[in-house]
Amino acid sequence: MRYRRYLPMVLLALAGCQTGVSPEEMASVNYGARPARWQEEIRSYMGIRVPDAATLKLDFKNEPQQMVQKETAVRERQWGWATCVEVDENHPRGYKGRYPMTFWFRDDKIVAVNGGPDDSNIIGAKYAREQCEKLGFLFKP
Repeated sequence: MRYRRYLPMVLLALAGCQTGVSPEEMASVNYGARPARWQEEIRSYMGIRVPDAATLKLDFKNEPQQMVQKETAVRERQWGWATCVEVDENHPRGYKGRYPMTFWFRDDKIVAVNGGPDDSNIIGAKYAREQCEKLGFLFKP
């Protein structure tokens, strides 16, 4: 049973094995139409997940872009229109400091999220930072 203490390190290593997505994979999925009300959807999603929505600050870093997330041992494959948001809860009971999140849309609905209140773990944060960088935003805490 000594191997159990190495399990978290193995999972983290596997999480880092997200390799690039081939052009064939990008072309193999149906992204649907670009989301029209994506900012409102994100505000609504976050508004019910933070202690005080009135103090919530969302900085939308890019317009939604077509993107594919490879399936790994710790994440399902995702595709759709992805966007990066920098979040500042600015509330004593909320998360301290700013953090990035990526939101995935298909058919005008959020289908996946990396980082943030529902995914507040080291893997979710790592995916959010990496995907924000791919979308053109380098997060600096």
